[in-house]
Amino acid sequence: MSNDSTTASRVEAALQGLLGADAFGTGSDSMVTVRVKPENLHAACVALRDQAGFETNTLVTARDHGVGKTARFELFYQFLSYAHGDRVRVSVMTTGEDPEVDTITDLWPGTKFSERECWDMFGVRFRGHDNLRRLLMPEGFDHHPLRKDFPHIGIEPDRLYRQWDEKRRAEYAADEKTRGN
Repeated sequence: MSNDSTTASRVEAALQGLLGADAFGTGSDSMVTVRVKPENLHAACVALRDQAGFETNTLVTARDHGVGKTARFELFYQFLSYAHGDRVRVSVMTTGEDPEVDTITDLWPGTKFSERECWDMFGVRFRGHDNLRRLLMPEGFDHHPLRKDFPHIGIEPDRLYRQWDEKRRAEYAADEKTRGN
């Protein structure tokens, strides 16, 4: 099992030239944590996989820092190295109301569902994801529930069901009419 200083050295060496001066540290849970710019995300992930030995992506999620913030959404990626017995966390700050970063599904195909969940809950788009669609919320849902601007009182929960039911009833009535019932 690798200790934190060994992990930090291996990660720092792999990410040489991709990190800023204040981008390297340890999280409150003692996990080695690095912050990369959105344009360096994919290259950093390639380096972590190919040079630092992180074989698996275990998490993709986000945090909304609040409406009106320049860097509103922070994405978190966690990677695991079986060979070294350690983990690393990568964070990326995004801007704007419609945040977008590159997908890493070409590196770790199992990341598809984590990225879809992040899109569904936070509205973060993953450029290059081949199937970015709702995972937990119904198609046609107009909101991203984990955003800070999601209404505290909720939304009209039955709107989508009523639309589906009206369509279903109209199709049934038309079908009955053509059969002569």
